[in-house]
Amino acid sequence: MKAYQTEVHVDLRDTHPARLIWQGQAYAVQAVLDRWRYGGRWWLGERPRTCFLVQAGGLTAELHHEDGDGGRWWLARLVD
Repeated sequence: MKAYQTEVHVDLRDTHPARLIWQGQAYAVQAVLDRWRYGGRWWLGERPRTCFLVQAGGLTAELHHEDGDGGRWWLARLVD
């Protein structure tokens, strides 16, 4: 896996990612392969987040979403 830590736009269907836009290209999410919670490193001010491993087009991507209003989505890693 290659780490990116890049903010991305994610469209939801119910509570799961349905599409992500990365580097100006849209990728439809075909499958959510895994989902987990991460509490964040509170001592560094990180917010808790929900993490998803998704199959989107030709990508297998790990997406993170910060909890709360205005929580950011970012591409944490891609399987290479």
